[in-house]
Amino acid sequence: MSDLQLRPHAAESLQRWHAMLAGGDLSGLPELLDAQVVFRSPMAHTPYPGVPVVSTILNTVSKVFSDFAYHRELVSADGLNVVLEFSARVGERQLKGIDMIRFDEAGKIVEFEVMIRPMSGLQALGEEMARRLAPYLAASKASS
Repeated sequence: MSDLQLRPHAAESLQRWHAMLAGGDLSGLPELLDAQVVFRSPMAHTPYPGVPVVSTILNTVSKVFSDFAYHRELVSADGLNVVLEFSARVGERQLKGIDMIRFDEAGKIVEFEVMIRPMSGLQALGEEMARRLAPYLAASKASS
């Protein structure tokens, strides 16, 4: 096992991310996001850009998931990327996934990508997210 570590500003942002999730309050999330942040969804082909949209997506998914827990953390050699393995439930569906987070030198999140399996868990998540966010996301894509 290697001793790769996040750079200090990225590590501080990740620590804040974990604290916000643990406290169930993502209101401080926008200050962790770079102005040009993009969110890459496991359900959508094109990324969602911008602090308001990314913050809304992550706030919503944090409410959709139950029994959410991170299990492993893998850091890239440059210290600016982390992969977080997680498990959660959406309704009765169990799922596993990874959050791939890329930071800039200042520790701001510039990219947040999610991958989820199995397909049944991804479908349950997609349906619930669409129910809660479809009009908002459609309007945000139209305006960008």
